[in-house]
Amino acid sequence: MPDKNWQFELEEYIKQGEPERAEKSEAWQTAIGLQAVDGLKTSEYLLDTAKDHIEGKITIDEVQKRIHSYYEQRTTRTETENETKEADIVSARITKLLGEKAFQFSPAEWITIHRRLFEGVFDHAGQIRKYNISKKEWILNGETVIYADWDSIKDTLDYDFATEKQFSYEGLSVEAAVKHLAKFASDIWQIHPFGEGNTRATAVFMIKYMKTFGFRVNNDAFRENSWYFRNALVRANYNDLQKGIHSTTKFLELFFSNLLLGTNHELKNRYMHVDFVDETASQSINPKISKYQFDTLDCTLEELAVLELVAKNPTIKQQELVEATGKSIATIKRIMKSLQEKQYIRRENGKRYSKWEILV
Repeated sequence: MPDKNWQFELEEYIKQGEPERAEKSEAWQTAIGLQAVDGLKTSEYLLDTAKDHIEGKITIDEVQKRIHSYYEQRTTRTETENETKEADIVSARITKLLGEKAFQFSPAEWITIHRRLFEGVFDHAGQIRKYNISKKEWILNGETVIYADWDSIKDTLDYDFATEKQFSYEGLSVEAAVKHLAKFASDIWQIHPFGEGNTRATAVFMIKYMKTFGFRVNNDAFRENSWYFRNALVRANYNDLQKGIHSTTKFLELFFSNLLLGTNHELKNRYMHVDFVDETASQSINPKISKYQFDTLDCTLEELAVLELVAKNPTIKQQELVEATGKSIATIKRIMKSLQEKQYIRRENGKRYSKWEILV
């Protein structure tokens, strides 16, 4: 598939404004974009099939059957075509997973996601590796991140998930919450529990996890910067003290800021290279452009999620906020009251025909 063309074609469905088509298109853009973390590209056939799904002509299960049949008929394939087959199959599966509401925060969920993404693609789909691994990285001049020892994977997974489960986001500023989520993603990725497919499985798990907070994940980040996401994870887990190189999550925080807050940080892979020394060009957590300056407000994660929904749809009703966030009606009422008291929103035209005005 010609680079980037699929982005423009799928973006048209979002511009048309029909909610169900837009949601499907966003999932497909994320799914296709994520293949770049392993240098894979999808086929034109997948794009045509994705369009049929977005337009409601076929279900996501029918998409997967079509892809399976398409490659069953192509018995003789080059290595490149085999890579395209992997990208097509996994893209369809990511789209299916992102369309499902069910989610449980646990290592078992992450392992299940890996199995569902790569079953029939990798022999080890959904299996914890029983050997140690290393991977040469361009941004590290061929060096590797130190991944978890194979016989400590289960204990490390249990520890990281238990620690995150006990962590409270209540009252946390948005900036602090984004940093914490970036650190958690970095920590579980470093475990690298699977032989292959770790980054894609991590991305899907984190998207579904972050949606439980009420976030509407910005598909642009994974659509356009999946390779940056992987390199940022690498830099968050690499140290070489003799060379003065220290692990840092600052690049990952930039990505997560774009992903969750709608900021528009310029994400450049070369800034992450260990030999990059131009301090004046290095990136900062302060956004260049933001759709709304919500990330600078004194908001909790819950308040931010509701504020973004209100900004998108000023006539949104409380019950719609309940459905969109998964929060109780009492929680939504409390959040709306707090946002009004902070003078971030106000109601126009009374209660019956009202809409919300954003004041920030």
